[in-house]
Amino acid sequence: MTGTYRALHERSLRDSEGFWAEAAEGIHWYRRWERVLDASRAPFYRWFAGGQLNTCYNALDRHVEQGRGEQAALIYDSPVTNTVQSFTYRELLERVARFAGALVRQGVTKGDRVIIYMPMVPEAVVAMLACARIGAIHSVVFGGFASRELAARIDDAKPKVIVSASCGIEAARVISYKPLLDEAIHLASHKPSACFIVQRPQLRALLVQGRDVDWQQAVEGAPLADCVPVEATDPLYILYTSGTTGQPKGIVRDNGGHAVALLWTMKHVYGVSPGEVYWAASDVGWVVGHSYIVYAPLLNGNTTVLYEGKPVGTPDAGAFWRVISQHGVSAMFTAPTAFRAIKRDDPNGEWLKKYDLSKFRTLFLAGERCDPDTLRWAETMLRRPVIDHWWQTETGWAIVANPMGIEPLPVKVGSPTVPMPGYDVRVLDEEGREVEPDRIGAIVVKLPLPPGCLPTLWNADARYVDAYLSAFKGYYLTGDAGFKDADGYVYIMSRIDDIINVAGHRLSTGAMEEVLASHPDVAECAVLGAADSLKGEVPLGFLVLKAGVQRPHEDIVKEVVQLVRDKIGPVAAFKTATVVQRLPKTRSGKILRGTMKKIADGTEYKVPATIDDAATLDEVAEALRKAGYARKDG
Repeated sequence: MTGTYRALHERSLRDSEGFWAEAAEGIHWYRRWERVLDASRAPFYRWFAGGQLNTCYNALDRHVEQGRGEQAALIYDSPVTNTVQSFTYRELLERVARFAGALVRQGVTKGDRVIIYMPMVPEAVVAMLACARIGAIHSVVFGGFASRELAARIDDAKPKVIVSASCGIEAARVISYKPLLDEAIHLASHKPSACFIVQRPQLRALLVQGRDVDWQQAVEGAPLADCVPVEATDPLYILYTSGTTGQPKGIVRDNGGHAVALLWTMKHVYGVSPGEVYWAASDVGWVVGHSYIVYAPLLNGNTTVLYEGKPVGTPDAGAFWRVISQHGVSAMFTAPTAFRAIKRDDPNGEWLKKYDLSKFRTLFLAGERCDPDTLRWAETMLRRPVIDHWWQTETGWAIVANPMGIEPLPVKVGSPTVPMPGYDVRVLDEEGREVEPDRIGAIVVKLPLPPGCLPTLWNADARYVDAYLSAFKGYYLTGDAGFKDADGYVYIMSRIDDIINVAGHRLSTGAMEEVLASHPDVAECAVLGAADSLKGEVPLGFLVLKAGVQRPHEDIVKEVVQLVRDKIGPVAAFKTATVVQRLPKTRSGKILRGTMKKIADGTEYKVPATIDDAATLDEVAEALRKAGYARKDG
């Protein structure tokens, strides 16, 4: 690599305040900050203390004022309802200001919480920005989430109002949201004063008299609300992640650092200019949807795509190519699991040949570990850069990436490339010492974290310290394990608890998954460590085959077992693999390895609230039985 990236990264660590002060010049401030970094309450660091801004103003109003009003801000593309709708910056601003006025009429003021329980419809984006406009704190909960989980979030956030819809649509299924919402409110101790309901034509909901408000009626005649200045350190939103205790963790995102960091990433990480079309194929219920469907593209003056559909099945494996072609997408961001699904259904890329992708430059993948085979397949099919990058709900933007707008670096398959400016990434052993290159350890980030990362958890400072800062003093624990090579490239191998101990050898299940994924018949896979009385743990492999594979499963299993033996060695003790139709996943595409391990170990487990299809857990159990797997300790 040349010195451009290296010099920028070194400067961001040596002079972090100067670096981020320059980045902050791209944001409109009502009042400039007094201190770029306030470390007076460390480890509770605060960025741009004393500054005042409004995130909605920066995402919408300033673009209209600067002549971008007639440019498309949001394209809603919904193959499940056969709808495509475009909103200019001026139109989106009017809708946001109008709904913000409706919120104000319901008594919502600065600092109040609003839960948004919505499908992928334009009103979800409008509601998020309307909250930001009036200084309310939004908390988006994935549409269709189980009532008990929604109730836990209601009790933690204590929202004044909830914004929801009559239904969501997943492929051919219409999912009624209102009964789930009503049950959640019944279960929760805290009760909202009102619920705004978007009535979708596919299924209308019965409204509770005195509490529920029809969205359309609420916005008709509502005043246009002005932007409310907020402190840079005030929360913009709370986003809940599953906690190990069963109590969800409310990740807090502040206004100032968030706006500065996300605006900076659009040019420097994604290489996207204002006016271009950017598409994050995610959901507003996840952090990717917050950062890269809603806030970052609009802060940067891009056109953002809101997609209500799947990578396959709505209607076919060419769905992504159709959206890219139809809307002239320059850069796309999605999860590797989406491309594994496309590869499984269309391994030769026949659907890709039907579409014009001439405006498309770069594909970005994140959200889970990207196996090399999927990355190579996407590169071969697209003949464009395919960029793996790594970040978390907690950080809100990339910890490690290939900085396409600074200096595109050589891709090393299996690595999301290098730490981004602001992140001082280290790899530590169990004693907190830095390890040598190519040695696996815990991946941590030296404090302070850069702007845009979580400053704490909602009403849980002690839990924040315990969960993230207590393992290694002065460092943020990512929870991931991996290594750095001699060039400084970072490799994420697995979660720390996915490093398995086989007869005293610390082995990465992620490394074994790479080997399995390299087999020509395998579309996707998972490896987990199952309890074993002799070796402590032994690896188990689960394989999903590509569409059209007719070979006997036992032959494929023998071949992948031999592959692991050849590429990792007998020390891996990899002897058992089984073919399944589908892997159990969360709605965001993460494989539920922990739950699969409990099934293999024969221990009790709870069906995770985030699971996409609970029947896949039964398929895992049945596949293990058919494969003759039994715990080696009897």
